[in-house]
Amino acid sequence: MTSRSSPAALPSVPWYLALGQRFATLWIVKMIGTTLGISGFFFLYFWVMHNPPSMPTVMPLTPLDHWVDVSDDAMLLYGSLWFYISLAPAFAKDKAELWACARGAATMAAVGLAVFWFFPTTVPVFAVDWSQYPALQFLKATDVGGNAFPSLHVAFAVFTAMLLGRQLRSVGAPAWTQWVNLLWAFGIVYSTLATRQHVLLDVVGGTLLAVLVGWARTKRKRLVLAEA
Repeated sequence: MTSRSSPAALPSVPWYLALGQRFATLWIVKMIGTTLGISGFFFLYFWVMHNPPSMPTVMPLTPLDHWVDVSDDAMLLYGSLWFYISLAPAFAKDKAELWACARGAATMAAVGLAVFWFFPTTVPVFAVDWSQYPALQFLKATDVGGNAFPSLHVAFAVFTAMLLGRQLRSVGAPAWTQWVNLLWAFGIVYSTLATRQHVLLDVVGGTLLAVLVGWARTKRKRLVLAEA
């Protein structure tokens, strides 16, 4: 009998119950840790934004930036990031996986904040009447478009998509859940352009940051397994 047909290779419970079991594991630690992590990040993010050591560089535009229209509706996707990124730690199966999620997020935040400090950037002043976009007008009043490159909004979305993808595969979730995961992440990435909070180069930088951190996480995991 091959490993593919072996009962041990099949999920012992339905995928949705397996996710429920994961969610219930260390749920208090996950809830408190995620809340403190996001709160601490926001504090540092806005402090760096409002206290740049030098004049921020304005990020250049590409043809794609002109092609993507401004959308007030994109604000919903943009704001959904903070719920989306909580899913990966929420579905961590144990303390080791939870710590790996936290370590990856902290690494991306540290790298991003360091770049923001030493090489401050901002998005251009767009010729947009923000009073025509009430949701975006509120966003522009709170987040002034600094800390542009790399986009940590994109980095966190892409990193979460990778983690959730692995978690869904591990419990044998159906293909449609993977599509929902990918489309949600893509929607968040799109929203950074449609809200004019970032430009394409910021998106590319954030994506590369997430991929590098994800690659380092995978390599570290393989080394640990090889040493075991």
